[in-house]
Amino acid sequence: MNTALFWQHFAALSAVPRPSHHTAAVADFLLDFARQHGVGAERLPGGNILVLLPASKGLEDRPTLILQGHIDMVPQCAEGVEHDFLHDPITTYIENGWMYAKGTTLGADNGIAVAAMMTIIADKSIQHPALECLFTADEEVGMLGAFALQPGVLKGHTLLNLDTEDERELIIGCCGATRASCKFTFVPEAVPEDDEAYCLTVKGLLGGHSGMDIHLPRANAIKVAAHILKTLVRDYEARLASVDGGNVVNAIPREAKVVFTVPPDSEDDLYELIAEYQHIFENEYPDEKDLYLQIEHADLPASVLPEFVQDDIINALIAVPNGVYRYMPQMPSTVETSSNLASIATNEKTVEADFLFRSMLYSMKGEVRSMIESVFSLAGASVHFWGDYDGWEPNVYSPILAKAKTVYQSVMGREAEVRSVHAGLECGIIAGAYPDMDMLSFGPNLEHPHTPSERVEVASVDRFLQFLEQLMLA
Repeated sequence: MNTALFWQHFAALSAVPRPSHHTAAVADFLLDFARQHGVGAERLPGGNILVLLPASKGLEDRPTLILQGHIDMVPQCAEGVEHDFLHDPITTYIENGWMYAKGTTLGADNGIAVAAMMTIIADKSIQHPALECLFTADEEVGMLGAFALQPGVLKGHTLLNLDTEDERELIIGCCGATRASCKFTFVPEAVPEDDEAYCLTVKGLLGGHSGMDIHLPRANAIKVAAHILKTLVRDYEARLASVDGGNVVNAIPREAKVVFTVPPDSEDDLYELIAEYQHIFENEYPDEKDLYLQIEHADLPASVLPEFVQDDIINALIAVPNGVYRYMPQMPSTVETSSNLASIATNEKTVEADFLFRSMLYSMKGEVRSMIESVFSLAGASVHFWGDYDGWEPNVYSPILAKAKTVYQSVMGREAEVRSVHAGLECGIIAGAYPDMDMLSFGPNLEHPHTPSERVEVASVDRFLQFLEQLMLA
């Protein structure tokens, strides 16, 4: 495959805004791209795009093969960077063999798959059987495109999902997940007389993918803020006006902000307290080199939360499970079940916290669901679960896996690691509509997705394309 052509297509894709829930522009872009290259394409329900490629000469008798990836990306900016993901292109650069974006997520998750399929569509010299190139929408916000895929649309029986992040691995399974929204409703109260307002900011955290990175020793900005809030309320008579943090459900939150009031003459003690917590969290999370706690005077808020509501919120945030809940008993180094406290937002009369929890086991996913519901129900919140999807059950006898292991050895010069992944892949949802589909997932080396540090190794993309091309002919 022509890797120079691939990178041209990746650059063209990076110029098209495509954050989750806003994929109409990139869908139109792909439809136009297919028509320009003389192949059939259609828009499917859910914002998905299907492009049909006829078999190369001499390969007409081969079974149809499905290539699949998602068109949306997670929109995240580095601190101090202003970027309008609805209009601004992603600007990329290469450093020490890795491609990055300037101050934002790169969108290699899953732009790599999109650009690979664009390359195959555009380059008639690439040999392949009949292909169905499936571009799914809104994967990052609940697999919405995959859920919208109807039985009977796809004619092939083998699917290659191009959405994993370690070239050493061939993925044959993934966990399922559920989202939770926990909402507190309150009647605002007047700010106590003579109180002064302050703003506490937690920033500079690494964040990361809430599945792939959940086992790493990284801080959750909302949890950090909650622990500080507990002390502020207990020891300084603080009144909470607002707490906000995180902005996407499948990323570990990197920032949080709290506005609160305290009686006058507390300033010196507050600065000492924040300095103490800075030291505590640096010691607890040595990998968080840029963790920074900032406190400063703020404008007096219009109101504060009732004391019993603020106490319930803080206690629930501290008590609720977050991070790895359990490792697989049969594979102690593999995460089985986890939960991510992803975001919290304060509005005029509500505070709402959102979670995404994952598990390889349906029963353990239910256990974490019950814990979240118990903690927040006891605290007085309404709890709503949605976006539930099952995992993708591994099949070690998969025909496409057997072919892929042989091709991998030939292209890479080593044996592949076959495993399941602690993240959601669309294969699990697609299997619901196509239970007999034989599926495999793989990709190049991609690190720190869902953060502004996202990067993809250029050389591994070349190997990924070689492997894909050979696998299509196996």
